[in-house]
Amino acid sequence: MPEVVRVIALSDDPRLADYANLTDVALRRRLEPAGGLYIAEGLKVLRRALAAGHAPRSVLTLERDLPEVLDAVAGVAVSVFCGDAAVLEAITGFDVHRGVLAAMHRPVLPDPRELLAGARTVVVLEDVVEHANVGAMFRSAAALGADAVLVTPRCADPLYRRSIKVSMGTVFQVPWTRIDWPDGYELVREAGLHLAALALADEAVELDEFAANAPERVALLMGTEGDGLSRRAIAEADTVVRIDMAGGVDSLNVAAASAVALHAIRRRGRR
Repeated sequence: MPEVVRVIALSDDPRLADYANLTDVALRRRLEPAGGLYIAEGLKVLRRALAAGHAPRSVLTLERDLPEVLDAVAGVAVSVFCGDAAVLEAITGFDVHRGVLAAMHRPVLPDPRELLAGARTVVVLEDVVEHANVGAMFRSAAALGADAVLVTPRCADPLYRRSIKVSMGTVFQVPWTRIDWPDGYELVREAGLHLAALALADEAVELDEFAANAPERVALLMGTEGDGLSRRAIAEADTVVRIDMAGGVDSLNVAAASAVALHAIRRRGRR
């Protein structure tokens, strides 16, 4: 059963150290995966993490949200710290307006081969460094039927607090793992997926044209903000695809582009 600990002032309880100074600037100065933990923010995100089988080490919540938190973690042996807004802000360094934070144990990432076996639509994030974009791309992947997401070593952490928040917890819903890069090209190809790179290139075909006759199994390669996909990714692709633009705009934000591409690819099953 959960253990409720009420915090009325700053405490030297070592379990609260997981929540100390959680501002984005501070987190980027240290490796958030240290200790094998990540921070889930908000009751909905906590519920989704628990539903995905992730185990909490502790929970920090506003007093007002304590009943719902206890309902969410019912039957789980976990310490639940609660206090008022001022205490939580003093601990974390920001206004915890969503009311709930949870220090969660990171699950072991699956073997990429397991995720690729039988997958029809896969999204590969090559060095996407903005956490909000990663979260938004996971949300699109969940909403538009992607079977898996693969992230390269330099890609932002999908379990970073902001990534989880922007994804609305769908990072727990869509299977994902890290993949070696550039060795991953062959891994994806050996699994039988067609490599489609979204890029502005002279040889690129329009997305609508590609989607009209898209292969049954496709891996969409999405590149980093600003520079886009690497030259190697474009060279390795079976098809280079571009989204037709209007209004003098040459490209979309990578998260928006992934949503457009996934929606177009999804229609292949309706032909």
